[in-house]
Amino acid sequence: MPLPTLTSRFADELPQAGVPWPPATAPAPRLLFWNAELAAELGLQPGPGDDLAALFSGNALLPGSKPFAQAYAGHQFGGFSPSLGDGRALLLGECVDTQGRLRDLAFKGSGRTPFSRGGDGKAAVGPMLREVLVSEGLHALGVPCTRALAVVATGDEVIREQVLPGAVLTRVASSHLRVGSFQYFAARGDLDNLRRLAIHAMARHGGADALELLRGVAQRQARLIAQWMNLGFIHGVMNTDNMTLSGESIDFGPCAFMEAYDPATKFSSIDHQGRYAYRNQPLIARWNLARLAESLLPLLADPDGPQADMDAAVAQVTEVIDAFPAWYDTALREGQRVKLGLPAPGAAHAPLADEWLALLQQGEADFTLAWRRLADALEGQEAALHSLFMDSTGLAPWLQRWRAACTASPAELRAANPLVIPRNHRVEEALSAASDDGDLRPTEQLLAALRQPFDEGADARYTQPAPVGQAAGYRTFCGT
Repeated sequence: MPLPTLTSRFADELPQAGVPWPPATAPAPRLLFWNAELAAELGLQPGPGDDLAALFSGNALLPGSKPFAQAYAGHQFGGFSPSLGDGRALLLGECVDTQGRLRDLAFKGSGRTPFSRGGDGKAAVGPMLREVLVSEGLHALGVPCTRALAVVATGDEVIREQVLPGAVLTRVASSHLRVGSFQYFAARGDLDNLRRLAIHAMARHGGADALELLRGVAQRQARLIAQWMNLGFIHGVMNTDNMTLSGESIDFGPCAFMEAYDPATKFSSIDHQGRYAYRNQPLIARWNLARLAESLLPLLADPDGPQADMDAAVAQVTEVIDAFPAWYDTALREGQRVKLGLPAPGAAHAPLADEWLALLQQGEADFTLAWRRLADALEGQEAALHSLFMDSTGLAPWLQRWRAACTASPAELRAANPLVIPRNHRVEEALSAASDDGDLRPTEQLLAALRQPFDEGADARYTQPAPVGQAAGYRTFCGT
């Protein structure tokens, strides 16, 4: 089967939303990772004559591809930048997958663009393989996310704090539309292109008007953030240019999974104030959605029209933003209900979940393993659960109340609570081996485990938290 021909709907419909731009040439491309399952889903079935390293480094292009550096704005750690854009990424085009869904293909690390702002536009092997491990891990856990199709070593050297081997990632997404895409045109007062962008977004993600578009984005983000919270996932850089309209997680530079439960946990080396700490993620999501609402206001009321019309529009979007906490809480509680094996949804279950989280924090228990060991406790084997707690005061009476309420079987609990997540120390080990020694085996072995996160037979190397001394002070970086 020949390679599919890409379309360029975004670039064709919104030429002012970016710049056509070629990827940099890779001097010695070499394929490091190929996602055969995702490729089949996309209808990408390369033949023996197709050079994957050339196609996914930018030295050659898929049929129909018109590389396009997207423009967007964004609030970064609360400060507004009116012009950000793809400084090291390129939208290659769209294809219809085997289920009839339109999907974007994009490069990351493909060289300088007009939006690079002095950067080299390149990426290193480690951060690009990190995108593979985290996104495939999230995907296996059922979390909507962009996914990695390929990683190609370029043969270039990338200079950061040290010299690193360069790489290009090919990312697949439902779209690359983000809150910052709307902020870009809104900040310029460009109503025509703002309207065109909204029409394009509604065609991709639903909604009959700007208000319905906003509501759909808010509901998708409420469900997404609830999933993050129920897995202990911390994104690390929830800027408005990193919040998608699709409700997919995107950009996995400073992200990490929490081990010992502490709502104040943060990992990003540049998040000095803890703005994007674990407990703040729902609040930041709502804040970002308010910025989207502001950007959409000119589509709901003529800025030069009667003040009453604008007041009515403000009231409409405010109603959506004010509804977000309830949508989020509903999604969070439903996830907790399933993870605790409780019967049909009901507010009566919330105190049991809240008490459980308080016990986890008090006992500094590993978040992932504590949920998982509930299945053992249901079978009468509590030792493994108790061993996770530095202080298990209050655990025994809570377990008694929980057993009385639980209606799930141990197997159902194990199917709801993963055993394997991308543990930070294992991710770092794998990336160091790949970057420093050119050894991809640790990455491949970890990836295999991450793709079976609920498997009770998982290798113990991938189920256990890092030693306390190693976990203390762990920091993540953007990789730029």
